[in-house]
Amino acid sequence: KRLSFIQERVKPNEFPFTIPAFQRGKLELDFERPIVDLENRLEQLKRLDDGTDKGVREEIGKLERKIGKIRKDVFSNLTRWQITQLARHPNRPYLLDYVNLCFRNFIELHGDRAFRDDPPLVCGFAELEGQRVVLIGQQKGRNTNEKIQRNFGMANPEGYRKALRVMKMAEKFRLPVVTFIDTPGAFPGIGAEERGQSEAIARNLLEMSHLKTPIVVAVIGEGGSGGALAIGVGDEILMMEYSVYSVISPEGCASILWRDTAKAEVAAEMMKITAPDLKKFGVIDRIIPEPSGGAHRDHKAAGEALKAALLEALPPLLSMPIPELLERRYRKFREMG
Repeated sequence: KRLSFIQERVKPNEFPFTIPAFQRGKLELDFERPIVDLENRLEQLKRLDDGTDKGVREEIGKLERKIGKIRKDVFSNLTRWQITQLARHPNRPYLLDYVNLCFRNFIELHGDRAFRDDPPLVCGFAELEGQRVVLIGQQKGRNTNEKIQRNFGMANPEGYRKALRVMKMAEKFRLPVVTFIDTPGAFPGIGAEERGQSEAIARNLLEMSHLKTPIVVAVIGEGGSGGALAIGVGDEILMMEYSVYSVISPEGCASILWRDTAKAEVAAEMMKITAPDLKKFGVIDRIIPEPSGGAHRDHKAAGEALKAALLEALPPLLSMPIPELLERRYRKFREMG
């Protein structure tokens, strides 16, 4: 409130510096703070630069080079826990952000035709460079109201049944399915369990394993437990560079092993849940590079990278005969581990 008061009451020439990024509502992680501090200084210099002071322009150039070097050093040596933090970053692009960035003519479908619609799991038709596709994925909320509406990206069984209904439509109309994984896990509430959460997840695993249409899976943030796997059986599995994919969260693992969630960082290192780890193990097929500093810093560049990966992955699958596609999918998952 005090910052807003200052901005409203002080004239521009009396307040020459910009408000630091973290005070403007942007969030930075601990290991990003040195970069953010330099970026704030750079913003201040750019505001002072009127094009006549050669010294200011030289200082701007030095700062830009320094920021680039520090960012490269920091992001080339991230721990698995730091990557987990990036995967959960609140400014990271979510499913609907990528829908707007990569696709056209999105039409959302609602309801499982048995109980109700489930907002955390979004399904619909869209176009990817002229190719009609079916989109399925988890959506987290940005603000408090959206988070509550979307249940923090944790789907109920009716969400997975809705996803299965839409997958069957894709199979009927011979449309490829693209799924986006971004959830801490399926919702573990009493009502969800009463309505058959585990059965809904198991049913999706079974049906996706022999769905007669191409399936491309993209892990765009946090892929957690059966809630992620329920839309994660595919012919090509892509993973954003700073996303994670695991059978349980690091906090959950630490709670089970040591009864102490404070050891989540140790658990993350042991679990090997990052994209390079999973590529090495054969769990995923391709790593999608993120813009410098992570997808949360440049949504547009992240969307372009994801779109390029999808356009590369889909055509070979579309040209493959269905029996060969299903056999390839079967072998892919049988060979894991």
